[in-house]
Amino acid sequence: MALPNIEDTIAAIATPPGTGAIGVVRLSGPESYVIADKIFQPQKKSLPSLETPNTVLLGTVYKNEEMIDQALLLTFRSPHSYTGQDVIELQTHGGPAVLQGVLGACIEQGARLAGPGEFTLRAYLSGQIDLIQAESVLSLINAQTDQARRQAMRGLAKELSKRIDKIQTYLMSVYAAIQATLDYPEEGVPEAEKQIPLEHAERNLEELLATAQAGDITQRGARLAIIGKPNAGKSSLLNSLLGYKRSIVSPHSGTTRDYLEVPLEFNGLQITAIDTAGIRTTSDPVEKAGVESALDIAETADLTLLILDRSERFLESDAEFYGNLIQPSVITVATKADLPPAWTSLPWIEKPLKVSSQTGKGLESLRRAISETLLAGSQTTELWITLDRHKALLEDALKLVYRAKEAPEDLAALDLEVALTKLGQITGRSEVSEETIAYIFAQFCVGK
Repeated sequence: MALPNIEDTIAAIATPPGTGAIGVVRLSGPESYVIADKIFQPQKKSLPSLETPNTVLLGTVYKNEEMIDQALLLTFRSPHSYTGQDVIELQTHGGPAVLQGVLGACIEQGARLAGPGEFTLRAYLSGQIDLIQAESVLSLINAQTDQARRQAMRGLAKELSKRIDKIQTYLMSVYAAIQATLDYPEEGVPEAEKQIPLEHAERNLEELLATAQAGDITQRGARLAIIGKPNAGKSSLLNSLLGYKRSIVSPHSGTTRDYLEVPLEFNGLQITAIDTAGIRTTSDPVEKAGVESALDIAETADLTLLILDRSERFLESDAEFYGNLIQPSVITVATKADLPPAWTSLPWIEKPLKVSSQTGKGLESLRRAISETLLAGSQTTELWITLDRHKALLEDALKLVYRAKEAPEDLAALDLEVALTKLGQITGRSEVSEETIAYIFAQFCVGK
């Protein structure tokens, strides 16, 4: 897929569809000021001229001599603009007819309708931002939680770019030393000059990759399955976590026969909690389907709460069944902690969290455990890997570093050269295919 011509002057509506108090139409390219001069009439001639950069003018937008709307016009001169080109922004009332009228006036005077993400693409191609920052713009636009917003802002502030640069510096020092040795074999590379920088690079790569699960969940949200026997307190626990009654609670077994999805937010994470049918052997085909669905949901969820009724005695068959469900992605919760316990410990559970939905005991500890488990691996750094593209390239680079540590110097140099290229493709400093760039920016809205 070929990239668009960045020498055209483009125009687009930069605010979301629908009605609003204010709307923005943006122009970028060499003819931006010329087009603006044809469609915009300043209210006061004594104000700075349209040619003056970094000014705001009040006036009227015209299309074929018809007044479209009053507007504020903002001017930005190349290279001191978002795109690195001459940019004009027209702020009007936010009605769809007004914005379409202003956009139409720009197109009539020679602008081309911008493609998705084309303003940010121009910012990247002109060197205003790197590829990580461009992707962070999209992440910031799409952020649904504070945690997603924070990670996007870290990318936009070049925190990840600087971390990649640091790793590349370690690898480059080894690569340069090896290259010098290949030219002058009698010198050799001191072990410290090779191993210590490679260990620093390895540790940084591993630290970043350890955050990938947390970063992925930050972007897409997490699925939290709540499973257990009938009447174990699943629905009551869900209602307590929500803070209001959403799931039906009944003393009769089998009340929940299908699953119920409810949105939650813990510590800036978007979570979909799923209350499932009680797990037991049954001949009822509807209830049986609910049990099978519950097990399927638990298998595919990011995290599962295994609910055990602390007030009921456990059978050997229960222990065998539930024992098979214990794994790192499962938190065991002992409910009804306000009632006399029928058991205090179980050999196949190290330490269940004790919770009472009636009194609220243990709920805060449970919320904390959910967040910590979902964000496992992210405690060592506030900077997380949130995109699959970054993760894949970092994984490739790490494998090459592992191999370079053990390889003869000539092969190690080749591995390091490829690793440097992989890291450069994250920031966009190494060659990135047009297909990759086009794919990244195709995910943007038209006006950004």
